[in-house]
Amino acid sequence: METLENNLFEAAAEGNVNSLKKLLQEDPIILDRVIVNNFSDTPVHVAAILGHVDFVREILRRRPEFTRELNARLSSPLHLASAKGYTEVVRILLSANSHMCLARDRNGLTPLHLAAIKGRIDVVKELVRAKPGAALVTVDRGQTILHLCVKYNQLDALKLLVQTIGDQEFTNSKDSDGNTILHLGVADKQVETVDFLLKVSSTEVNARNLSGMTPMDILIRSRKDVRDEEIEESLERGGAFGSMQNNSSVHNNRNMESPGSYLFFDQPDLNSNIPKNSWKRMFKKHDNWLEKKRSALMVVASLIATMAFPSWSQPSKRSMAGY
Repeated sequence: METLENNLFEAAAEGNVNSLKKLLQEDPIILDRVIVNNFSDTPVHVAAILGHVDFVREILRRRPEFTRELNARLSSPLHLASAKGYTEVVRILLSANSHMCLARDRNGLTPLHLAAIKGRIDVVKELVRAKPGAALVTVDRGQTILHLCVKYNQLDALKLLVQTIGDQEFTNSKDSDGNTILHLGVADKQVETVDFLLKVSSTEVNARNLSGMTPMDILIRSRKDVRDEEIEESLERGGAFGSMQNNSSVHNNRNMESPGSYLFFDQPDLNSNIPKNSWKRMFKKHDNWLEKKRSALMVVASLIATMAFPSWSQPSKRSMAGY
């Protein structure tokens, strides 16, 4: 029996439907036995991850319950096919059991999460069409599928989901730190992502996270980057502003090079209370004072020299007469 089961897995790896049929003729309950023997991966897992459409279809026609089987990583065949981007395999699995769209693997990810992270746009379309509620499933730290799209820089998947779901609450959902996807896009300097989100009417451009920071605050406190100016212009066009300043004062803070640069704000500004050109006047007065002191000292030095050495300054009449 073990040899027959090994042959079944070999057929799954090859996608050989004829071998599958022969094995079923020889042992009609071989598929049932594979399920109860609790293998880590079923033949459907193997065929799904390799994209063998006909093989998956043939097994599910006989045993649709294979769609519910999970491997050691708690991944279903739909997880594997979605991650690999095998759209036709995904369709077959969904037709047998669309509820597996909501199944989570060991990392808490659904097939839709994996498809979005990998940028499998066609698969994302199929999964959302089959089970729209799957887009609302959150993962670690309260991240939505939109947060994952930004995190993994999958703009096309982000656009598709925002436009398909079309819900303001969904677009502006926050993670456990209170960050929206606009916060994340600005922090990661994703120019195109920020530009897209600001064109979406439902985007809250001045939403605050748990630290009270708006997306503009994130930009101001982030490390300097060549993309900052373009992102700032997009934010300003969208009506964004910092939580501690208005639009007119945003540019005054662009000298901040890192999130930690605010630590220097408590140091006194030596120029803050000094009028324009006052430094020049100060140094000019200082130079005049030195010049006057220098002249006075020279006069005093001359008097001292005259009083201390009078005989050197002019010969006496007596000495002159002796010659």
